[in-house]
Amino acid sequence: MDKNKKLENLHKKWKEECESELKKTATQAVPGVGNANAEIVFIGEAPGKKEDEQGEPFVGAAGKFLNEMLGLIKLERKDIYITNIVKYRPPDNRDPLPEEKASCREWLSEELKIISPKLIIFLGRHAMNNFFPDLQISGAHGKLLIKPFKDVSTKYFFPLYHPAAALYDGSMREVLIADFKKIPKVLKEIEKRQT
Repeated sequence: MDKNKKLENLHKKWKEECESELKKTATQAVPGVGNANAEIVFIGEAPGKKEDEQGEPFVGAAGKFLNEMLGLIKLERKDIYITNIVKYRPPDNRDPLPEEKASCREWLSEELKIISPKLIIFLGRHAMNNFFPDLQISGAHGKLLIKPFKDVSTKYFFPLYHPAAALYDGSMREVLIADFKKIPKVLKEIEKRQT
């Protein structure tokens, strides 16, 4: 079975089996989308209003900015896979609670197993803290983190500020763009380490 079919089956299964309390308030599940054979998986926090309406991650203003930044490094949405820690929108876009993250953890873990990316990029502190609970995004952004995890195919992680942060704070925009432009170098560095 090809990876696209596996992902389709996975999302179908978890839409039924996920026991998140957020199901009661969200319009629908927002599973990951993109290239099932991607070298890079971007992980955000949780769906927002637009994502909840359309059933796809990063389709609002933060998503537009993400697309813009992908263009800077000659990539498009079709080249990557993008998902969230939490698959249902928290009410009023509040931060997801620990139990809400926990209820979607296996879903994310299985997505990552199928895609088996070379690099995982965290969009914001919630995504990063899911894997690295003790790190601060202010100190970790733009740096390659290397740590093996039992059920994750890659040990390479690259935290970025969330694109939404740049929409609220103009100074963050430059930092995010500068960090984003490091991605091709980071991929080369990983290739060197793997040979």
